[in-house]
Amino acid sequence: MTTSRAPAIRPPASSEKALQWGSFAAVITIVTIVTFLLMREKSSAENAAVTAANNIVQLIDTDVLRNARLYDQALQGMIDAIENPALNDLPNALQRRLLFDRAITAPLLGDLLWIDEQGRIVADSIVTPPRQASFTTWQSFISLKAQDQGLVISKPFMDSLGGLGWCISFSRRISGPGGEFRGMATGALRLSYFDELFNRLRIGQDSNVSLISDSGILLARQTESPGQPSIGRDFSQTPNFQRMVRESSGHFAEISALTGKTRLYTFTKVGDLPLIVVVALSTDAVYASWWRTAMLVSVATGLLCIGILWLSRLLGRELRLRRGAEQSLAALAATDSLTGLANRRRLDLTLSNEWARAQREGKPLAVLMIDVDHFKAFNERHGHAGGDQVLRDVARTIEQSIRRPGDLAARYGGEEFLVVLPATDLNGALIIAETIRHGVEALPPFAGDTRPTTVSIGVSAHPVVSGFTPQMLMSAADQALYRAKSEGRNRVGFDEPGR
Repeated sequence: MTTSRAPAIRPPASSEKALQWGSFAAVITIVTIVTFLLMREKSSAENAAVTAANNIVQLIDTDVLRNARLYDQALQGMIDAIENPALNDLPNALQRRLLFDRAITAPLLGDLLWIDEQGRIVADSIVTPPRQASFTTWQSFISLKAQDQGLVISKPFMDSLGGLGWCISFSRRISGPGGEFRGMATGALRLSYFDELFNRLRIGQDSNVSLISDSGILLARQTESPGQPSIGRDFSQTPNFQRMVRESSGHFAEISALTGKTRLYTFTKVGDLPLIVVVALSTDAVYASWWRTAMLVSVATGLLCIGILWLSRLLGRELRLRRGAEQSLAALAATDSLTGLANRRRLDLTLSNEWARAQREGKPLAVLMIDVDHFKAFNERHGHAGGDQVLRDVARTIEQSIRRPGDLAARYGGEEFLVVLPATDLNGALIIAETIRHGVEALPPFAGDTRPTTVSIGVSAHPVVSGFTPQMLMSAADQALYRAKSEGRNRVGFDEPGR
């Protein structure tokens, strides 16, 4: 159903769109900048943690490497003495001094042993005569017996000779003149040494520092997780350890295979030794300060963005109200106050626009000129209030009889109405005219009046061709209306093209 009471609602004005897009752009820009700054601060927090962890790693690396080299020097000194042919000619005290001279002068944290090819202890840095034990089943003994592998570091073991507790051993092969296996020189290092070293370091809550062999065996770790003894645990198959072996040194953040929590790992290989130092920092501790800052900044940014959008919405509402008021004024200026149909001003504008469109598209244009029959007599019987009510009823009937959005019903003046029907030929216009006529005739009598309300209609429908004007179309409809009234009223007269 068409409506002729007001102009169509226009889309939001460009100023309101600009306000909406501007506020969204401002919010997106603020969020982007704040996100960038927060991520930069997070990266800075991570870099600071990595720098601190690197310092710890380098400190441990230097200390472990120093002690490992002291052990290696002691082992090399033993081997040099053993391979010296004059060793057997010296008294036992001098033999022992020559064998363990470097061990005596070095601050060793365990013991040194000379093991012969049968796995028996030949010389002992702790006691004389040497303690008795067999090393034939030791993995280090078996490996060095098979071939010279340089310095071999064992898996952690519980010392059963001197009560040293958990230890690791450093071992080297002793070869004869022909390269045959003559035994091995070995030294035990108490793992409690690393615990004491690590305990002096402050690495933060829920974080730890570890020493791992390059085969993935955990040698020392502080702090230990409650109820999870981990010394001797094999991490060789974990992705984190495999990455450390591939990269030798660096840092990365990953989930710990031991605790299941995310850790920031900083690691390095200890010189040319088969050892890796790892500092695992809790990401919760690393980012704790950053999280507090991020939450505060995020809340403040969120409130700011909400404020911007809220103010933008308020301003947009004011713009819509203003635009609505302008449209209401425009509608009032284009609407007949009595009937609610378009007034004469809007009729003239619509007729001009539809005429131009019909010329462009080559389609016909039709108009209906409608007059209420015997209206003056009706006014005399019922007064102006009754006449006004009848005009409103007729206007409503006309409006309900036209269906298309482009059709327009207007009050032409007094008791006359006019309907503009774009792209409508004579037959279509006559159908609509008859619909209007029957609709008005079916209206209930006003205030018991015995005479029904009727209208006479003049129809004019013409193709818009050169030389034909809107005034000529209106004049033809007016003449058709005159014929309808002269032929008895309550009927439809029409003007045929070329008539």
